[in-house]
Amino acid sequence: MNTRADALKNTLFSSVGIYTEYFLGMLTSIIIARHLGPAEFGAYSLVIWLVATGVAVTNSGAASAAIKFVAELRGSSREAMIHPLLAWLRRAQWLFLAAVIAAGIGLFALYGDHVMPGFDHRLLLAILVLTTCLRSAYMFNIGIAKGYENFRVTAVIAVIVTPVNLVGVLVAWWLDGPMEMFLAVFTVTSAVFWWASRVQVGRLLPPVRTAVPLDDELRGRLRRYTAMVAITVTVSFITASEVEVLFLSLFDSQAAAGQFKVAYQLASGAALLVPGVFGALLLPMMANALSQGREVAGRRLSASTTYLALLAVPLVAFGMVFAVPIIALLYGQAYAPAAPVFAICLAAIAVSTLSQGASGYLLGADRQKELMTVVIIGAVIKIALDVALIARHGLAGAVAAFALTSSAVAVVFAMAVMMIASKPLT
Repeated sequence: MNTRADALKNTLFSSVGIYTEYFLGMLTSIIIARHLGPAEFGAYSLVIWLVATGVAVTNSGAASAAIKFVAELRGSSREAMIHPLLAWLRRAQWLFLAAVIAAGIGLFALYGDHVMPGFDHRLLLAILVLTTCLRSAYMFNIGIAKGYENFRVTAVIAVIVTPVNLVGVLVAWWLDGPMEMFLAVFTVTSAVFWWASRVQVGRLLPPVRTAVPLDDELRGRLRRYTAMVAITVTVSFITASEVEVLFLSLFDSQAAAGQFKVAYQLASGAALLVPGVFGALLLPMMANALSQGREVAGRRLSASTTYLALLAVPLVAFGMVFAVPIIALLYGQAYAPAAPVFAICLAAIAVSTLSQGASGYLLGADRQKELMTVVIIGAVIKIALDVALIARHGLAGAVAAFALTSSAVAVVFAMAVMMIASKPLT
C-alpha cells in the first residue's frame, strides 16, 4: 500500500476514534455540567485538569518518544530494538510519575482547603493518583500504536470504551449522585481504557525473543529527545490547556471556572474534530518521511500546513456566528456567560493548529531545542498574564489572557518552526 493510501486509512481510523470519543465525551460533559451546575462543575473540572496535567507530565517525553522512535525504527528496518526502547521509556515514565505524585501530595497538603474547599481531600488525592497512573499507561500505549501508524487501535478503544463511560455517567445522573460519584465513574473508565489499550498494543509488538539491545548512538539521541521534549510538552500543556480553571478557582470562583471549562472544552473539541484529525498523524508521518530523506519530509510539511489552514477557516467562522445558540442549546441558560468565551477560544485555538505540521517535522528531525525555547518563552508570558488579568478581572481576564497568548504566541511559534524547518538539517 502506498503512502497516500496509508495516510487515508489512518485518517479514517483516527477520525472514527476522535469523533466517537468527542461526541460521546461531549454528551457526557453536558450531562455532568447540567447536573452539577457551574460551581460544582468548576470543582469537578479542576480535578480532571489536575489529572490531565499529571498524565501530560508523566508521559511528557515518553509517549512522544515512543511515537517518533518506533516509527523511525520501523522505517529503518530495526524493529528488533523496539522492546528495549519501550523498556527504557517505561523506566523514564515511572520517574516522571513519582515526581507527579509527590507534587500532588504537596499541593493538597499545603493548599487543599483553598483550591478545593468543602471536599474530602484524601479521597480526591487517591482519585488523582490512581487515575493519573491508569491514564498515563493508556496514553503511552496509544503512543506505541501511533508509532506503528496503526490508528485502528485508537478507533477500536474509543468505540468500545467511551460508551461505557457514558453509561456510568447516566447511572450517576439517574441516582442524583454528587460530584464524587462522577469522579468514581471517571476512575473506573480509566481502568477500562488502560486494559483495552494494553490488549490492543500487545498484538502489534514483535516477539520479545527477537529483541536487540539499543546501540549507543540511539540511546544518546533517546536521552536528549526525552529530556527536551519532557520540558516542552509539560510547559506547553500546562499553558495551552485550561490552566485558567486553576487560576479562576484561586482568584475568582469555582462558578467562573465552570463557565470557562465549558467554553474551552467545546472550542478545543471543535478544533480537534476538524484540523486535529489529520494533525494526529503528523509526527509518525514526519519521522518516517525524514528517515527517507529531507525532500520527502519537506513536501509533506508544505501539503499538511495548507490542508490544516483550509480546514480551520470555516470552523472559526461558524463558531463566531453561532456561539450563543450553541451554548444555550447544549448547556442551558445557566452557562450563557460561556458563549463569548467559546467564540474567542475557538478562534485562538484554531490558529495554533497551523503549526502542527512544522512541529511534527522538527520533532522528527531532532530539533527539540528550538521548540523548547519558543514554548518556554510563551509559557512565561501566558502565566504572567493569567495571574495579572484573572486576579483583576475574573472570567473576562481569563478570556483576554487566553486569547492574547494563544493567538500571538501561536503565530510566533508557527513562524519560528517554519523558518527552522526550511533550513538544512545538521
